[in-house]
Formats: sequence, structure tokens, C-alpha cells
Amino acid sequence: MDMRIYNTLTKSKASFTPLTPGQVKIYVCGPTVYDSCHVGHARSVVVFDVVVRYLRAAGYQVTYVRNFTDVDDKIIKRAGEVGIPASQLAEKYIAEFYHDMDALNVLRADREPRVTDHIADIVAIIEILVNKKAAYAADGDVFFAVEAFDAYGRLSGRKLEDMVAGSRVEINENKRNPFDFALWKSAKPGEPSWPSPWGDGRPGWHIECSAMSRRFLGETFDIHGGGKDLIFPHHENEIAQSEAAHGKPFARYWMHNGFVNINNEKMSKSLGNFLLIKDILQAYHPETVRLFLLSSHYRSPIDFSDQNLKEAEKALDKVYAVARRMDREAGFGDPDPSPPAGTYWQEFCEAMDDDFNTAKGVGILFNLLKEVNRILDDGGKSATPARTALATLWNDLKRMAGVLGILQQSWQGYFEKRSHDQLRNLTIDPATIEALVAERTAARKQKNWKRADEIRQELERAGILLEDKPDGTHWKAAT
Repeated sequence: MDMRIYNTLTKSKASFTPLTPGQVKIYVCGPTVYDSCHVGHARSVVVFDVVVRYLRAAGYQVTYVRNFTDVDDKIIKRAGEVGIPASQLAEKYIAEFYHDMDALNVLRADREPRVTDHIADIVAIIEILVNKKAAYAADGDVFFAVEAFDAYGRLSGRKLEDMVAGSRVEINENKRNPFDFALWKSAKPGEPSWPSPWGDGRPGWHIECSAMSRRFLGETFDIHGGGKDLIFPHHENEIAQSEAAHGKPFARYWMHNGFVNINNEKMSKSLGNFLLIKDILQAYHPETVRLFLLSSHYRSPIDFSDQNLKEAEKALDKVYAVARRMDREAGFGDPDPSPPAGTYWQEFCEAMDDDFNTAKGVGILFNLLKEVNRILDDGGKSATPARTALATLWNDLKRMAGVLGILQQSWQGYFEKRSHDQLRNLTIDPATIEALVAERTAARKQKNWKRADEIRQELERAGILLEDKPDGTHWKAAT
């Protein structure tokens, strides 16, 4: 099965054929570093982390570029509010971004350029556009002339003549058209600035990505990604300025991940329902968050809620429980580094080849877990056919988990952390639990079933579940 990607530019799925056989060049818009990252940022970063992981697992040599916008109106405004230089504010939130994404098992991109390191590249493209009459200078600013690019609106499906100036459209009396956008902004007192042929200033938002992608991937590359909120105006403007400058296609495939809702409401600062990654990770294991984000197709909206996170938490417990059984009962540790692939891996690849369908891929992974449990439950795991089947399943599981970015720690470490987190949230202390368990054990020996049931119910109300086993009664926190 060939790999197919939904291309926002064509509004359809198409077979993926990279410009250079065996190689993939991908650019994804990174954060504007003026604040802490929220779950919307996490979705985009995790989605494209998995895209890159799978492309590499499929045998492609991938060059992955994800930028930092470290100079911008928002950064300057926030820096002024807290009374520190814009560069210092940007450094703080770049460090915080890395801390959050490292926790979420996100791999570093091959190149992570910062805008302030590529001012010369930005100025060079603007000069090309001015010389081609696709841009014009006005009182130290430089604007792109949208009417000079006939295909403007192709990505978003908007027609220039039907547009009305509104949100995110910069109103400036020096513009010839209200939809012309800034390539270069003249210096203002107290703001960071750099020299240019049009006077000191700083770049506009859109030109930054055109310059950095050209620097590391060339004038045409394979995949450009980002959230749906970037389709217009950011990505639309990237296409216009890049193709007007170079006279050739910019990105060949455009991928956009869907929005995140919070408890069935659109995530919005005005509603005060932005959830920061650092806060979410105080309540949930990082791999739980990843599994939740990947349990829906990347183009679909997802609803972030405690209920949905709890379901992902229980699902992740099942993954690590199988790892524990494979180790304890079957003696499997690390997988063979180069075994033949099994049917589950092949099914997983078919799902991922269909526009990176992680939702279906996760379902296949859980089908594999059921198969492992069935073989272990049936006994005879020391027999050669069973061990051969388990070895293939174990290696398929580790392959899938490697793409999804889960099962990245030992089962011992995972359950130790889960137990610690659960105990930390208990409303009853372990000593009291042990005393009640001992009282219940005594009541059962005395055939005082009424008191035994009362104790069980009391513990359940406190979030404690009991399991009666041949070696005694065990307790655990409810998940």
C-alpha cells in the first residue's frame, strides 16, 4: 500500500511522492515564545513528532525543521509588561518549551532555527520581492502586494475580492490594499531592530518561515505542517511570498492538525480555559497525554476532559501491564533489534500509510495486547510455537510504541510512579488502609460477612479497591 496524505492545498488525499526518492523534507511552524505552552501546542508538536517517527520507521531519510519565533509583537508586549528585554523573555519560554516537550517524549527536530539568527535570509527574500514589484516600501515598512499574486487564497479557499478586513489583518494607512501584509516593520523606540535597505526594523511574522524553510530545505520541499489556525493568514501568506519570490511551488503537501476543545468548549483565552502543559503533567503521566492526543485522527477536533484523560490513563496501564506480563511470565526483556515484522506491525503500517491514522493504529496496538494476554492466559508459553508468536508480538508492540512515543520506560518505573501518584492523591493514609484490611481479614475468618462488606465499601468510597488472592488481600488505588 502506498502512503497517502490529505493535502490541504488540494482538499484531497494523494499518494505521497517525495521530491528526492527516499528523502523527506518537512517544515512545521513552531511556537512564538512569549508564554507557557498549552495543550493546543502539545497536539501539534506531538502529531508531527509521530509523523516524523513513522516516516523514519518507513525507511525515509527525514530532515525535520521546526522554528522558534523569538521576535514578535506579542513577545515585545509581554517583555514590556514584565520589565525585561524581549530576548530574555524568549530564552525563558524556549527553555520551558524544551522542558515540556522533553517530558512528552518529543524528539528534537533536526534544525530548530530562531528568527533572530536569520535576519539576513529574511532581508534577502524581501529584496527579491521588492525588485519583482511584488512588495513595496512605505515609510520604513515593507508590504507584500497580495494583488501581485494571482493564486492568493488557494490554500484557504478564500477569494481576495470577497474578503473583508477583519481579524488578524493589520490596518495601516500606508497599505495599498487592506490585505497587504508586513514583510518588514520599521523600528519603534525601545524595540529590538536590525539594519536593512529600508531602515532599521524587524521582520513581519509570515516572512520568517519562508526564509528559514528556504535556508534549510530549499525553495521547494515536501511537507509543511501546523495547526488549522495557521491556514489563514500565516500559511496563505507564506505561499504567496515564497512563490512570488522564487517562481516555483513552495511546499508540495500541506498538513494541518485539528483544534483542541476543553470540556466541549473551544479553547479560548477569553473563556479562561487554556490548559498549560506543565499543569496537565502534574496530574497525568506524559505518555497518557500522548496516547490521548493520538487516539483521534490528527485532522479531527479532540475534546480534552478529565474523563477522556482517565480513559487514556487506563489504556496506558494496559500497555504497561502487558510489558510486565511479558517480562515476568514469558521472560521477554528488550526486543530483538532486527526481527521480521509480524502481521500487527503490517496492519499498523497500513493505518499510518492512510494519512497517518494514529486512531486506527492505536486500535491495532490494543488488538495486539489482547492477543498477548490470550496466549499467556492459555498457558504453554514455554512451548516453541507460543514463544515464537510472543516474540513476534513483543517486537511488533515495541515498534508501534516507538512510533507513538509510548512504552518508553520500564514497567517497573511506570507502575512505581503510578502508585506514588495515586497514593499522593488519597484521602486516607496507607496505615489506616492496612488496619482496615487486617480487620476485614479477621472478620472473614470469623464469618462476619456483614462487617467485611462494610469495610470493603468504606475503602471503595475512599478510592481503594481490594483484591482477594490466595496469598492474602491486596489493595490498590482506583484509577
